[in-house]
Amino acid sequence: MPPVLVYTVLRLLAFFVPLGILLVLRIEPWIAAVLSALIGLAVSFILLRTPREKVAEGIYDRRHGRHTPDTTDEDAEDARDATS
Repeated sequence: MPPVLVYTVLRLLAFFVPLGILLVLRIEPWIAAVLSALIGLAVSFILLRTPREKVAEGIYDRRHGRHTPDTTDEDAEDARDATS
């Protein structure tokens, strides 16, 4: 599973789980959203260090040309020709 997807899902969970709990406790929705954002930020900063670093490495590698593509040019051309 791509690190970007894992990190994104975990960040969303870090926001929506506290939001759901706060809404069940009948906190005002705008206050619950702000508190959930702060909680999600803290949780992701403390607990999601490894996935965040993997995403950063992937971005760095792609930016500096150290990324090896999943498919070769020939594979991409064959796939394109097959759909035509």
